[in-house]
Amino acid sequence: MKLIVGLGNIGTKYENTRHNIGFMVADVLAKRWDLSNWKEGDNALYLERRTSEKIFLIKPTTYMNLSGFAVRDFVNFYHIALEDIAIIQDDLDLPCGQIRIRRKGSAGGHNGIKSIQEQLASGEFTRFKVGIGHPTGNHENVIKHVLQGFYADEKDLIEEALTKTADAVECWLEQGIEAVMQEYNKKNR
Repeated sequence: MKLIVGLGNIGTKYENTRHNIGFMVADVLAKRWDLSNWKEGDNALYLERRTSEKIFLIKPTTYMNLSGFAVRDFVNFYHIALEDIAIIQDDLDLPCGQIRIRRKGSAGGHNGIKSIQEQLASGEFTRFKVGIGHPTGNHENVIKHVLQGFYADEKDLIEEALTKTADAVECWLEQGIEAVMQEYNKKNR
């Protein structure tokens, strides 16, 4: 059983913002898999895909900073192992549109990841990071940056990143973490 979590904030106000890149990738996967009826669970919208194994695709409805509660609920109820969890997140430290896959790591200042680590008492889960670029200036500029949409000159980069990240998630499902890291991290060099 696998759990794929697209991080973001609920509501139309946040739909196409940088912080919602995880929701956007989840939507790409749902469309590819011909799944459209998101179900409401405790703390998350979710879809279930049955292949040779059950796959849950979720979008936490707790807002970014409390995403760990949704992940914890699924992990505990379905007894999902940490190595079977993939989190799709935005990353300020990567150039816009670049992706990077990590097996584990720190929260790196990302409050959604921090919440998941707190609720699971571990950082041993896979992360699919999508670069959203980093603004210059102070903390307020960072908050404004993650909650705004993409600039016109970034839209093609983001569309490509959404497709590439969805491809990478499917590679992870089919071939595992080593294969996906080798294939997709090398393309970023």
